[in-house]
Amino acid sequence: MNKLVISLALLLAASAAHAKDWTVIRFGVDPSYAPFESRAADGTLVGFDIDIGNAICAQLKAKCVWVESPWDSVIPGLKAKKFDGILSSMSVTEKRLKQIDFSDKIYHTPSALVAKKGTDILPVVESLKARRIGVEMGSTQEVFAKTHWAANGVTVMSYQNQDLVYQDLLSGRLDAALQDTVQADMGFLKTEQGRDFAFAGEAVHDPKILGVGASIGLRKEDTELKQAINEALAEIHRNGIYEKIQAKYFDFDINNG
Repeated sequence: MNKLVISLALLLAASAAHAKDWTVIRFGVDPSYAPFESRAADGTLVGFDIDIGNAICAQLKAKCVWVESPWDSVIPGLKAKKFDGILSSMSVTEKRLKQIDFSDKIYHTPSALVAKKGTDILPVVESLKARRIGVEMGSTQEVFAKTHWAANGVTVMSYQNQDLVYQDLLSGRLDAALQDTVQADMGFLKTEQGRDFAFAGEAVHDPKILGVGASIGLRKEDTELKQAINEALAEIHRNGIYEKIQAKYFDFDINNG
């Protein structure tokens, strides 16, 4: 009997040793995607995703730590435990689900081309041949453009972050850029530098590649963290905090994409 008690005690001690204390949650973020995540003039991180992450941490009585990472390195960084979750406008796709897990949906918005006003560019192969289309490296838009367009003779150019895409769009080195519509509208088209640009054609759709909404990327083994984040996310919907944060950035429901 004593041996059984000792064995159970050792098992419980081992389980406790392996349990993770989530009093600090580190979120990986690429701050080049306003209004979801970017840097303010004073260098602080701002945006819808930043506020949502901070609200989730507050609900869990945990400290939020934000770890910057290039977009094409966020999944390797998560798996290498450089941070505990990816909260950076990451769409849930079949390909990503093979590597990592996700929280419940945070929002869902479509993707579309942006080009100079007055151009006849449309998001179809026939219109894009002999054109140069910019995408962010590692994004679902990059996969979409390479799958549907580059494979059919369209020049698709990948950039390390969205700011670099817009720089080449402004300089004329790109004919169009493919990105999230809300990011494009509020992070570029409604700014002074984007005044001469507009959406080109309708939004593009491919749920398999572009996903079914943006969520928090998590390691598959961190089931307790996933449950805690999902409960906190549900609570900020119930208590109205989510809606207040949404109203701070958008005058429409960003879950209708």
